[in-house]
Amino acid sequence: MGNYVCIETKTLKLKFNLENGSLVSIFSKISDWYVLNREHLALSWRLMLPLSDQDKRNNNAWGHLQKTKPTCEYDEKSVCFTWHEIESEFGGTHNITVTAKCVVEEDQAVFKMHIDNQDKVFVENVYYPYFGDLHRPADAERFTMYRSKYAFDAQEFEMWPTFRNDHGTHSVDYPTMTTAGAACPPMYPFTLFSDNNENGLYIGVTERRIEPMLWHAEAHPGWRNSNDFRLFSEDHAENFDVFTRFAVGHMPFVEPGTSQDLVPFGLEAYKGEWGVGVDCFTRISKKWNKIPDMPAWAKNPHSWYQIHVNSPEDELRIKFKDLPKLGEECKKYGVDVIQLVGWNYGGQDRGNPTHTPDHRLGTFDELKQAIKEIRAMGIKLILFAKFTWADESNDDFKDVYEPLAIKDPYGNYYNYRGYQYITLSQVADVNTRRLIPMCFHSDEFIEICKKEFQKCIDLGADGILYDENHHHAHTLCCFDTSHGHRYGISTYSADERLVDELKKMLKDQDVKDFMIAGETSYDFMMNYYDVSYGRTWGRDHIPLSRMTRPDANIMTAVIGFNDRSMINQCLLDRYIISFEPFNFKGLLSDYPTTVEYGTKMDKLRTEMREYFWDGKFCNRINGEVTIDGNKHPHYAVYQGTNGKQGMIICNYDEEKAITVMPTLADGQKLTQYRLVDEDELTTFSATFIIPPNSAAAVI
Repeated sequence: MGNYVCIETKTLKLKFNLENGSLVSIFSKISDWYVLNREHLALSWRLMLPLSDQDKRNNNAWGHLQKTKPTCEYDEKSVCFTWHEIESEFGGTHNITVTAKCVVEEDQAVFKMHIDNQDKVFVENVYYPYFGDLHRPADAERFTMYRSKYAFDAQEFEMWPTFRNDHGTHSVDYPTMTTAGAACPPMYPFTLFSDNNENGLYIGVTERRIEPMLWHAEAHPGWRNSNDFRLFSEDHAENFDVFTRFAVGHMPFVEPGTSQDLVPFGLEAYKGEWGVGVDCFTRISKKWNKIPDMPAWAKNPHSWYQIHVNSPEDELRIKFKDLPKLGEECKKYGVDVIQLVGWNYGGQDRGNPTHTPDHRLGTFDELKQAIKEIRAMGIKLILFAKFTWADESNDDFKDVYEPLAIKDPYGNYYNYRGYQYITLSQVADVNTRRLIPMCFHSDEFIEICKKEFQKCIDLGADGILYDENHHHAHTLCCFDTSHGHRYGISTYSADERLVDELKKMLKDQDVKDFMIAGETSYDFMMNYYDVSYGRTWGRDHIPLSRMTRPDANIMTAVIGFNDRSMINQCLLDRYIISFEPFNFKGLLSDYPTTVEYGTKMDKLRTEMREYFWDGKFCNRINGEVTIDGNKHPHYAVYQGTNGKQGMIICNYDEEKAITVMPTLADGQKLTQYRLVDEDELTTFSATFIIPPNSAAAVI
């Protein structure tokens, strides 16, 4: 084998240089694709070691450039390189041991790193695994990376032939893609690279750990044409190599005298659309995923109604004593749950983290009585809650909350822009209430949250929806060790601590069937939240979270006055409806057309729940829908609890009917369909017609 060692998985062949530990080649055996294959561009790892004594922060050590050859142990399933000391560009030799390992586990090539820092510097940033030349397949017309966006969605970032820059040209040397906040691992713990021919490469976590990380890609040497962000097509142009570097960027802040294992990442090739790539993650994540112990009623098909009663600009829309009228509307229209927003002092997004009822809307007892009356109607009442922030305009902010806020390395608290409501002054951002992200590693702040949560219990509600439970503004780390945590700890890594504390309170007080829902819970947090709420507008919506969490309760906003399209999406992706007329400031009776169609949809999936509620969502895997021989994209296959498969097919066109031909890959015959507007199944042979703006359940 000479100066190289190779390891193989079922889908990949990887080649490493024994002299410097660099990853020379990645070959996809199922796509005949050299993902990496230019050895002179190969990399192993990169560490940033700021030099405080030289006032030099951007000081890097590069694995492939180390003067001392690493030791290496390998066999057919693993390769392990160890550098017992390393050299940086400006700091000389450092007493830091780096162990980089690639091992075959569960048919993935898993990259692991251990850092033992016995030097005087911090190990602040680590690029690993580090791909020196992430190259598109040979015949690709387009090469993209899937990355998450708000809610349960994903978006494609084009890496060739165009490559947008996430940062100003003043900030980076090359067009650079990074992810931050809720768009990066482990909040969204994997990514996919693919081309127009469905050749794919997956990379994702292999452990359930929450550490500060991001995806990082650079397009070298830069754009050929900056007017439309277009890269070169050649591998060498204008006297430069043309290539894209990609890394998982870790921010471990390994202190002197300590050691740390980085979060490991697995690599796997796949062939097929994005849902096939997601299966690479779900095969691994099933080891740690669980379904929360939700109230019994939440396990059944149902719908919600969200109503906002006050904002920071003081609309004071509905008094507490009048809330039972909303319960009567829900009873009339067959809606099961009310989510009450803005009931706390100051209204929605003001006064955080207070959960004291706003006295201008009524007393504590009046709200408690209204909730009691609504529940007596058989309607559930969920209180909107928020613990993530402290309102900077609070009178007690300086004394109580500032010491407990997430701090940057300079000792300053992070400041989030907040939200603007209604008035010209606020939509112009003149008098916005700024929201300061708080540190859940602080015992003192956790106790504050528990006291505020107790008020929700005492009001007798059926639960809370914890808004922005995933959101820590643009923070990834907290550097205030007075909170009782290490320097640079992940701000997300105490998220489960908070929800655990809240659930413990319910158990200690013997409060049963109390729901804890959240807004756009990231994958790891879906172990805890009974419902996850977001907004999934768009015919091109990619139901990423539904694919990774087929059993989760996911809810989305339905706002339009004839919103058949969004209700069809709810059926397609097994989303709960959140009825929100007038941007959740109106009544159900304000848009009866939407409510009527939504009620019909829920009736259909209740009567066919063995397929489309209790069954497993498979996206477009194992099935196909064609129209005159052309693929139709808006369908999903479900694996029913009865062992049979079914389909949901949507026609989002508002004017034209479509004639569809659905087929299943395993040979099962689809013979009956039911439109949302209909109560009975209709038999068909090969094709049938779906009217405009309609959806069909097919079995």
